[in-house]
Amino acid sequence: MAEILAYVHKDGFFHRLHPVTKILFILVFGMMSILSTNLGFLALLVIVILVISYCANLGPEVLHQFRLIAIMSVILIGITIITMPGGDIIGYIIPYGSPILGGSLPVTTGAVEFGLVLTLRFMILICAFQLFVISTQPRDIVHTMDRMKIPIDYSLMFLVALRFIPTLQIEGIRIHEAQLARGYNPGTGLIGKIRSVAPVVIPLVSNALSRATVLGLTIDIRGYRTEKRTRLREFIFHARDFGVIVVLAITSCVYTFLVLTQILGS
Repeated sequence: MAEILAYVHKDGFFHRLHPVTKILFILVFGMMSILSTNLGFLALLVIVILVISYCANLGPEVLHQFRLIAIMSVILIGITIITMPGGDIIGYIIPYGSPILGGSLPVTTGAVEFGLVLTLRFMILICAFQLFVISTQPRDIVHTMDRMKIPIDYSLMFLVALRFIPTLQIEGIRIHEAQLARGYNPGTGLIGKIRSVAPVVIPLVSNALSRATVLGLTIDIRGYRTEKRTRLREFIFHARDFGVIVVLAITSCVYTFLVLTQILGS
C-alpha cells in the first residue's frame, strides 16, 4: 500500500522545479477552482492536473488516492442533496412506496450540480497539493518557508503534521497485522471493520503521543529556535521555473479577463 502524502524519489519535471514555483501552481489552480462554478471548466482543470502528473512521472501516485477522493465525493454529494434542495426534482432518496417517510428527501438538479462542483473543487485542490508534497522533500519545504519569512514554529508544525500522516499510516498497518498474528479475529463485513478500529487506534495514539515528546526534545536539542542554520544546498530559479511561472501568469490573466468579461456582460 502506497503511503499518503509521502515524498516519492523520482527524477521528473515536477521534482526539478523550485518549491516556490510549485506553490504558485497550487495557488493558481486553487484560485481558479474556488472562483469557478462551471462544471466543464472544473472538469478541464482536473484533466489538466492529471496530464501534468503523468508528464511529471507521478501519475500512478496521484491516481492511487482517487479511491479516498471518490469516497469523499460521494459524501459531499450526499450532504448537498440532503441540506441544499433546489431546482427541479429528479427523484427521492426514500421512495414514495416506503411507509411513514415515503417521498421525503428529494433529489434536485440544483443540489446535484452544486455537489458536483464541490467534488471537482475537492479533486483539484487535493491533487494539486499532492503533486507538491510528493515531489518536494520535507527539508526543502521547511527551507522554502524559512526563505518566505514564515515563523519557524509554523514551519515545523506544518512539517510534523505532514510527516506524521504516512508514519501513522504505516504504523497502523503494522499494529493491525500484529493483532491478526496474535489470533485476533474482529469478524467480516461492516461490524468486523468497526471492531478492528479500537485495537489499532489505542496503541496508535499512545505511540504518537510518545513520539511527539521525543520529537519536541529533538527539535530543541538541534537548536531550531535559534534561527542560526546552515543549508546543505540552496535553491535557485532555472529557465524551466521562469517558463512555468510565465505560463501560470498568462493563465491567471486570461482567467481573470474572462471572469471580468462575464461579470460586466451580465
